[in-house]
Amino acid sequence: MTTSVDNAQTATDPTDTLGTVIDDVIRPQAPIVDRNGAFPRPGVDALAAAGLLGLASSTEVGGAGHGMRAVAEVIERLAAECGSTAMVVLMHYAATAVIEAHGPRDVRAAIAAGDHLTTLAFSEYGSRSHFWSPTGTATVADDDTVRLDARKSWVTAAGEANSYVWSSLPLTRDAGPMTLWLVPSDSAGLSVTGDFDGLGLRGNGSRPMTADGLRVPSTARMAADGAGLDTALGAVLPWFLVLNAAFCLGLADSAVAEAGRHLTGTTLAHTGAALRDAPVTRRDLARLMIRTDALRAFLGDTLTALETGRDDAMLRVLQVKALAGETVADVTDGAMQLCGGSAFRKELGLERRFRDARAARVMAPTTDALHDFVGRLATGLPLLDEANR
Repeated sequence: MTTSVDNAQTATDPTDTLGTVIDDVIRPQAPIVDRNGAFPRPGVDALAAAGLLGLASSTEVGGAGHGMRAVAEVIERLAAECGSTAMVVLMHYAATAVIEAHGPRDVRAAIAAGDHLTTLAFSEYGSRSHFWSPTGTATVADDDTVRLDARKSWVTAAGEANSYVWSSLPLTRDAGPMTLWLVPSDSAGLSVTGDFDGLGLRGNGSRPMTADGLRVPSTARMAADGAGLDTALGAVLPWFLVLNAAFCLGLADSAVAEAGRHLTGTTLAHTGAALRDAPVTRRDLARLMIRTDALRAFLGDTLTALETGRDDAMLRVLQVKALAGETVADVTDGAMQLCGGSAFRKELGLERRFRDARAARVMAPTTDALHDFVGRLATGLPLLDEANR
């Protein structure tokens, strides 16, 4: 498992501008993005202009060179304001981890400069949430190109990203379970084949895509043929799972804060008492705060495990998204109950956070799959049995 430690600081740190971008663009746009199911292009462009899309890119290609801890904080802060924007950026960072390790220098430099949005394209109709078992094919063509054919079921920022880290079966059947490719968005044969009208994360552009005779040069392959699963587990999964936990933390923390403001500022006219004056109400708010702070502590320990190369780092990475998915679901549900009928109104923002939080449990690897993975490691079994590799 690989990750980078936050040991790079640039003269102008992009994270210094995050608050301004949030105040000026992300927060005001969040209700519009949710209401219209619109891709958060203004927010993504503002983050790009501030250098935040290149936050995890190497300084060698002009990036900020930050590690996972700083990136997780960015995702947490974005999720607190707009879950859709946070998820688009999360997937960009997860895909960037692969491109940094195996992608071409010009694309790496474009990401570092904020000129290139990328994303993962793993989920398929044939294998659903089992991203480690692609059904899409890759075949050698006659002119030093490779033909890709697949039906991807969920691709965040579909039709909006500049490139896709694309999974397929290997060229050679016994080479391994999966191969990864870097697919440019303007590739002939690549199309978005559906719309997204979701319960939550309504603006993240998670739509199906199809590759029908799509051609890429053989040099578009990232890592060796058949080594895609090892790359996904070693380079992508830590970023994806840890950033998902940060995403959940941002949602949960903002829901607790909003509930606290509501309980403090709402007074019963017939008694003159604020909602916070009821001991049971304070107890329930405290429980939500403790659950959220426990997730924060676990996420911090997971990052430390990665940064120090601890033996339990892989276990922590698997555990943290499972914990986060259940925590944010329970906390946002509890915040809705605490605020009563007021929580159903759009202006509090609680019902949006409640809906956005539902995605964490079912986003692959799902909570159920992660529990199985944790149990396998805890009992000495490999993460995936041979039938799934």
